[in-house]
Amino acid sequence: MSRNLLPLMVSASLLAGAAWSDVPRVAADIAPVHSLVSRVMHGVGDPDLIIPPGATPHEYNLRPSEATALQDADLVFWIGEDLTPWMEGAIENLASNARIVALMEIDGALTLPFRESALFEAHRHAEEDHNHDHDEDHGHENDHSEHDDHDHAHEDVIKADDHGHAEDHGEHGHEDHEEHAHGEHDPHSWLSLDNGIVWLNAIAARLSEADPENAGLYYSNAAAAREELDTLRSEIDGILDPVRGRNFIVFHDAYQYFETSFDFPASGAISLSDATDPSPARIAEIQNRVKEQGISCVLSEPQFDPKIVDAVMGGAEAKTGVLDPVGSDLEPGPDLYPALLRNLARALADCL
Repeated sequence: MSRNLLPLMVSASLLAGAAWSDVPRVAADIAPVHSLVSRVMHGVGDPDLIIPPGATPHEYNLRPSEATALQDADLVFWIGEDLTPWMEGAIENLASNARIVALMEIDGALTLPFRESALFEAHRHAEEDHNHDHDEDHGHENDHSEHDDHDHAHEDVIKADDHGHAEDHGEHGHEDHEEHAHGEHDPHSWLSLDNGIVWLNAIAARLSEADPENAGLYYSNAAAAREELDTLRSEIDGILDPVRGRNFIVFHDAYQYFETSFDFPASGAISLSDATDPSPARIAEIQNRVKEQGISCVLSEPQFDPKIVDAVMGGAEAKTGVLDPVGSDLEPGPDLYPALLRNLARALADCL
């Protein structure tokens, strides 16, 4: 009996190894995207995370292990060059054979324009065209994976060397008028719960194209994750409902997608972006808003100097709190994305 079983066991082991080896190597740019991809790939494989949660996505130098992950990838999911302009060059140099999926260009994804002013008008989003149809914005296919030649040429993108390190961060200049050093749209699009739901389908579709044998599991995982996010929406509404209508200021303007998803507008932002310090004029604007509107909450972020928040408050009685838009203190994996959004809601409610 044992002589008959041994060949069968060896054959089964070899088949299992072959099946696992056919699973595509996948890389994701930031922890929230990595979380969504991990959820869809649950039970099949694990994606590689390129940018650690505590790092600033706009400016980052790849470590050798992260460059290798890009080089070995069959699929790369990223927000797009609006968030990580330096990564375009890294993808061109290191992941030229991979299929590239820019999530902000997926059909049905919400994109919002930058808010240039320090002060926001309540419910401004409801008056704007959020432009779910990207044809007029992009003038090309919405998914880089549709292009076999992987033409990622963009004239104004920061290029990377052979190791994927950005050669020049000059586009993040500290101009007096606080330019964003950005593309067309606010890139913090993962903070839209609606985008998370749209992206789950797109992630499952791209994975299924690369790995048809596991397509059923990818789509099943995506469907379960969408239900989880629908439940999360109700949970977050319940957290925010008791403090709706109260005024708050955020440190940098990264949260309008969250504000739009849950109809919970901020009154302004201390800094235009996390690549520049706020100008004295901008701080003065925010100080006036704090006094005039009786702002009850001013929110910082883990990586920023709390003294700037103290300067903005100028002795006002507003409470302070911390918002973390990338989940820097969370364990990367499938649970990070819902935990990130839940934590934002809790931090807002506690501060307000």
